[in-house]
This record gives sequence, C-alpha cells and structure tokens, in this order.
Amino acid sequence: MNFLKRAGLSLWSRKTRTLITFSTFVVISVMVLAGVLIKDATARASDAAQRKIGAEVTLGVDMDALASAGQLQAPQIRTDVVDRIGTSPLVDKYTYRSFNGASLQGDRKLPGKPLYPEVPTSTLAFGVLDSSLEPDFASGKWKLLSGKPITGADRDRNVLLVEERLARANNLRTGDRITLGENDPKGERTAEFTVQGIYRDPSDAPDPEWQLDPGNRLFVTAGALSKLNGEDAATVGAATFQLKDPATYEEFEAQAERTAGASFKGFELGINDKALRQMTGPLSSVSGTATAAMWLIGVAGAAVLALLAALAVKQRRTEFGVLLSLGERKGKLIAQQVVEIVVVAALAIGLSSLFAQTLTERAGNALVRDEASAAQRKLDAWKPPPPGSTGLQEGIDQDAEPVEGADPIDRITVRLDNGALATVAGLGLGIGLLATALPAASVLRLSPRSILSKGK
Repeated sequence: MNFLKRAGLSLWSRKTRTLITFSTFVVISVMVLAGVLIKDATARASDAAQRKIGAEVTLGVDMDALASAGQLQAPQIRTDVVDRIGTSPLVDKYTYRSFNGASLQGDRKLPGKPLYPEVPTSTLAFGVLDSSLEPDFASGKWKLLSGKPITGADRDRNVLLVEERLARANNLRTGDRITLGENDPKGERTAEFTVQGIYRDPSDAPDPEWQLDPGNRLFVTAGALSKLNGEDAATVGAATFQLKDPATYEEFEAQAERTAGASFKGFELGINDKALRQMTGPLSSVSGTATAAMWLIGVAGAAVLALLAALAVKQRRTEFGVLLSLGERKGKLIAQQVVEIVVVAALAIGLSSLFAQTLTERAGNALVRDEASAAQRKLDAWKPPPPGSTGLQEGIDQDAEPVEGADPIDRITVRLDNGALATVAGLGLGIGLLATALPAASVLRLSPRSILSKGK
C-alpha cells in the first residue's frame, strides 16, 4: 500500500490523537503568527514615527574636552563651516543658533524685565538660520501669528521675529522697522531690522536657562546678529541637522568631522532620539512581550508535540515491526510520519490564518493602548522645576521632560502577508518535523525481530 494512502488512513483511524495534534498545532500557529504580526506591525509603526520625526543630530560643545583643557569660554564655530556640513546629501535640513545681548532703540519698550537693569530695553536676541527648526516652533508650542519664519533665504538680512507681547507693547506689525543696539551698554553700534513675523509663546514663566521673560525674546538672522556686535565673521555655538535617514548617523558624523577639520575642536555630535523613544516606548514593550510569548508557546508546543509523537510511535511499534518484516524500508516509514504531521500542520496553519489577523489586531491594540496610557500618565506627572532652580534639589530630572508633539503611539495596524505566513509555516513545520522525526528514528533503530518480540 502506498505510504501516502497509509498516512491518510492512519490519521483517520486515530481521530482522537489527530484532533489533539491538530489542536496543538492551531494554538502554536495562532500564537506564533500573532507574535510575528505584532512584531511586524510595531516595526512598521516605529519606522513611520522615525520618518515623521526624522533624526535630529546636534552639534554642541564637548563639555568633557572643555573641562580637561581648563577652558572657561565655550568655543564657537563659523557659520560657513556649518553650511558646508549642512550641504551633505545625507542632510534634509539644518539650522544653527547663536545668542547675544541687544537693546531696543528709540522709544521702544519691553513687556518684561530687562536683561541688564542699567539698560531698561536690554534683552536677548537669538541668531538662527531657520526659525521653524527651533524645538518649540517645530513642536507647535510656539505659533507664528503673522508673517513668515526666518529661513536660509534670509541668511544675512536684517529681519527678526518678535513675540506678540513685545509687538503689542510697541504697536508693531509685520513689515514695521525696529532699531537694535549692540550688546555693549556703552557701545554705539546700531542696525535697523524689519519685523518679518510675530509669534506667540503661551508661557508666562521666565526661561529657566536665561531667566528671560518670554515676551522679550527676539529671533534674528545669525549673520545680522554678528554684524550688530561687530564680529568679522558669523559664528555660532550650536547647530542642528535633520538627517534624511537615521541609519546614516555614523556616516554623517565621520563626514562632518572631515568637513569641519580643525574647526571641530571643542565640539561633538549627538543624535537626539528622545522624541522617538517617547513615541515608540509602548511599541517596544509590546513587541518584546509578544516575542517572548511566541517563543514560550513555541517551545511548550514543541514539547507537547514531541510527547504526542513519542506516544504514537510507542503505540505503533507492532505496526512498524510488521511493515519492516515485510520488507518496507525505514525511510518510507519515517516519510509516512512526516506526511502525517505535514498534513495536520498545513490544515492548522490554514485555519489559524483565517482569524489570526483580526484576533491579533484586537489583542495587539489592547496591549499598545494599555502601555501608551501608562506612558502618558508618567509624562503628564512630570513637573518643571521652579524658576531659578535646576531641579536637582527637588529630585526633578530635566532629561525626563516630555517632548511636545510626541505622544506615545497607541495603535498599530496588523497586516497578514505571505512573508508572515511563510515564517509561521516554516516554524510550525520545523517544530513538527523535529518533534516527530526524533522519536520515530529512535524506534526504527531497532530490528523488526526485536520490535515484534517485545511487542508493545
């Protein structure tokens, strides 16, 4: 009798054992498929978040190098050097930032306290290349009410952005002109600037870093700020680069160091993935849990299948002995066992694929929502330190400050594709074949006479 036909008859005649094996395979298939689908779904969601946020690389002062050199003044880097780094094909967009004191001239007034008490209109001006890349503008915390942002096209133009409180105090509108004086209270250098935009900062608290009233803050082009203060070349103390692909960070780092040369001394590059980690934290947790459960069920299922196969082979010792004594080759007997397990596994995988996607999406989203809710509660519980405090005495970690506009992801989309099915089929069949082949091979090492003489 053909061993394929025998395999079918064997499965049919042993309905209880076949049903148990089939049920075990269904459980394994569903759990393994769920693990694969959740892992794929969380990976896609993470990639989408990464593309949305991008990779933000900061060029800042190397504090360790500064301390070891005993240097008290932070280094500066020329903007033309930063421009050369920013023209890399790896960079999507970039900006840089400097700051310096400035004073309003004429009859202008500040809505808050001055930077220097002896100069009633003194404040801080921040020199930028692209104001839209400033963290608070990028996150949407600050909103441009009128006009347009400062961009690379403005570069060295005398344009500025003012906060709405300063604009209201001086009856300023977009297009109006305002004169600024240099940082030196005794200096006489001034320059006229055009109000290019008016923005809103919803905060009333002073800046914790500068103790600057938010209504006093000015944004100007970095080149114009340098000229106002009599600098021969525009220099900045920090820069930010948005990479097209986060995976190119190491290549960009090496490229930037080569481009900057000696100008890079005292600086270091660092990638800021805080927003990405904040968004994808729930996904990482759920993916890890699903992967662990998948392997746990796989190992447990393999153990159950191995036990069932061992019992089945033990029950069929006499059958094997008769067949071997009649001249049946051992290879065909093993092949029969393989066919039986393949048929059961194929049916189980086919059945599990019918409802695994819906079941997995519901379960996966429930897990992600729970993790996202817990993460959001932790973010909402963070409180900034009081004005003038670093937060150390209060036990507040400044690095734990939530990133605006980076809410934890609370939903995934599960897609069942051929790749996932192939993975599950491979794992399921591998587990089944391994669990079946080992017991069968151990019995078939015996001679037909030995099997028949010992019986069951």
